[in-house]
Amino acid sequence: MRRRIGPIHTARRVFTPSRPGIVSDPEVARMRKIRTWVGVGAFVWMSYTYKLSTKLSDTASEQVDKSWTSALALAATLPVIVGILYGLAAPAARRDLLRRAGRCFGAIVAMMAAASVFPIIVLSGFYKGSPLVEGSLTAMKIIQLVTTLFILFWVTPFVVWGVGLAVQHVFRTADIHETVPPLLIMALAWEMALIDVLTGAHAGVPTLIRYVFILGAPVSVTAVGLWELRRLRTRYGLVVRDLLMR
Repeated sequence: MRRRIGPIHTARRVFTPSRPGIVSDPEVARMRKIRTWVGVGAFVWMSYTYKLSTKLSDTASEQVDKSWTSALALAATLPVIVGILYGLAAPAARRDLLRRAGRCFGAIVAMMAAASVFPIIVLSGFYKGSPLVEGSLTAMKIIQLVTTLFILFWVTPFVVWGVGLAVQHVFRTADIHETVPPLLIMALAWEMALIDVLTGAHAGVPTLIRYVFILGAPVSVTAVGLWELRRLRTRYGLVVRDLLMR
């Protein structure tokens, strides 16, 4: 039962690529994890060195916010990339391209639907008028209790775990083609750097360190992405032209 409907296992099914015949390179997966942990480590180091956060919980919260922003940027960028690929693809490949992309868009819809539970509950006034901890037990309070437990023990783990998987697997875009994730993640890295520059992220950090940190992420991600594309081409013969049927 836990494997069928548990939040973490459900998130894995929703956000992990599963196309038949998909190439899964363990070295690529390992490099992605190293890239992620190096980025997290650099962020934690900068936060504590320059006193951006005084508590570990604040640093963790900022990292979660950054991951959520990355997931939102991915969700906004994916339709653009699919549209470009659709325009470049041969007519015979377009239907298959859209069919494969459907799983990616399904993952986006699942993420947005789960995350929307929190603002819907707050804005709807679901907990107003019948405090859960006061008075006698009523049918409404039972509904509130069940809803609270569902949000705490299913929706929240699904969203938190799903955000990590969505960013790691780039909203399962390997279901479209193995070369799409590195292309998309490189575009995302430069988008996030632009967002950091425009929003004045990491204020309080010396200018040189700030821009090294902001530009270091997209540069390193681009280097890893180009290595991944080269590895897919040399070891597995996978290039973007295969998807486009050009």
